[in-house]
Amino acid sequence: MFKILKYEYFISKKLLPKDFIYPSVYIEFVSQDKPYDMDVEPWHFFCSHLDYRFEGLKKRYPDKILIPFARRGDNDDVACFDGSQKSDDPKVLIIHDFATNGWENRGECENFPAWLKMAEAESLEWKQYMLSKRHG
Repeated sequence: MFKILKYEYFISKKLLPKDFIYPSVYIEFVSQDKPYDMDVEPWHFFCSHLDYRFEGLKKRYPDKILIPFARRGDNDDVACFDGSQKSDDPKVLIIHDFATNGWENRGECENFPAWLKMAEAESLEWKQYMLSKRHG
């Protein structure tokens, strides 16, 4: 097991679903301060208010078990581990928070490394678009 150094990247244990386990690859990622080193804007890793967002997602989408870890700064998309999967490698669900129940699904990734790759690609595309708007 990895030593968890950054508690702000995790939902309080008392709130987490009993059988949910954070993926070891995610624990290693945050333990090495990679969220600070990695620029995947417009995506931002939650480093506070996780319990609040978790509780809100639970109320808005009671049919899902969503464990949030990142959000997009330019819209209401939230990256969440699929808490219904009892595995060390759960899917990542992209949820458009505050959408009407049934309309919230924006996509999914096979796991955290796949989401990270997608976030890096989206970041590059977003930065190129923002640069073209400034110089266009």
